[in-house]
Amino acid sequence: MTTRRNFLKTSAAVSGATLLGALDPRRFAHAAEGGPIKLGLIGCGGRGTGAASDALTGDSDTKLWAVADVFADKTDLAVKTLAPKFKDRVEVPQERQFAGLNGYRGVIENCDVVLIACASRFHADYALAAVKARKHVFAEKPGAVDVAGVLKLLEADELCKKNGTGFLAGVTYRYHLGRREAVQRMQAGEIGDIVAIQCEYLRSPYRLIERKPEWSEMEYQFRNWYHFNWLSGDDVPQSLLHSMDKGCWALREQTPETAFATAGRSSCFGPVYGDVFDHGAIVYEYANGVRMYANVRAQAGCYDEVSDTFLGTKGRCYLLKYRIEGETNWRYDKKVKTSMYDAEHQALFAAIRSGKPINNGRYMAHSTLAAIMGRMAAYTGQEITWEMAMNSKQQLVPDKLDWNAPLPVAPMARPGETKFF
Repeated sequence: MTTRRNFLKTSAAVSGATLLGALDPRRFAHAAEGGPIKLGLIGCGGRGTGAASDALTGDSDTKLWAVADVFADKTDLAVKTLAPKFKDRVEVPQERQFAGLNGYRGVIENCDVVLIACASRFHADYALAAVKARKHVFAEKPGAVDVAGVLKLLEADELCKKNGTGFLAGVTYRYHLGRREAVQRMQAGEIGDIVAIQCEYLRSPYRLIERKPEWSEMEYQFRNWYHFNWLSGDDVPQSLLHSMDKGCWALREQTPETAFATAGRSSCFGPVYGDVFDHGAIVYEYANGVRMYANVRAQAGCYDEVSDTFLGTKGRCYLLKYRIEGETNWRYDKKVKTSMYDAEHQALFAAIRSGKPINNGRYMAHSTLAAIMGRMAAYTGQEITWEMAMNSKQQLVPDKLDWNAPLPVAPMARPGETKFF
């Protein structure tokens, strides 16, 4: 089992300067001499369809070539949604629309770049399968829902280095020009030493799809996968992972040493929402004494906010507003013409065409494990160390994936009673 020591030993920290070099806009020019790049999409819901649109926008010499989803109605809808926007670049006949639990294999077999934006439980599995097939990968966050999945991310990361394939992680804030400059300025010391980070990810619940009488329990949970731990990993990996990633980024890829939390499910949050918590406050502590105070909530009719505030000895950085106040006062005032979603795909394809593919697999694994560590602290009510999390034996996936297999909703975690695996 990989421990924290050798987990970190094998990785080189990705500095802000390195990232900026990889994203130099001069490298975004399209290189057509290699011919069209065939894209394959796994996961045809809203985020997957959006990822395919971002990829097609990011490089004009790409074509959507194959799609897959566990549900055939979703593959058909994704193709019909994208075709009018990208005329002559969506070439997905019925024979390259794959459905079912093994549909992902058809996409990997037929495409050059595999876009993975399905239920989070499968991100690491499909990414590793694609890299083994020597395909480039874009994988949405979180990279995994348990440590077994994190280890697959690490395996994919190492294999990418050997076979020259790219791995783009869907932690998209790293590709926003203003936020990237703000992180560079923090790393240059403009707010002094970072002493604390406050993060908020407060929003309404994900949409709930009403159960149909003909659906099995398995189909119902797949249709509502955000609300079930084994498919989504809870809202800490789903939402707060973005904040964890921004913290690791600003701290030069440091990962937290410990985490503890107060969290739960409110009485007004009905049982139809599966087995995930709807609120949590997690405190992470780093080896250098920095603390991250991270709040997450998914409740309707409440105040919403997404923000990350870095507090330093010489000032503050409001990262999502790309503003610094204190001894240095700065604000990014250039107009951002390219969205961070398009920019990350521009970077991916420019790197592929240059023969120097991007590999974000390592920091995707870092941020994912940090979020899983926070969920463990929230569910157990115990302090969890990075070492404990990395060596956890917990696997959230059911023993058998079958549409008609009995699949009871897992009992709600009870902090103070739920045990750490």
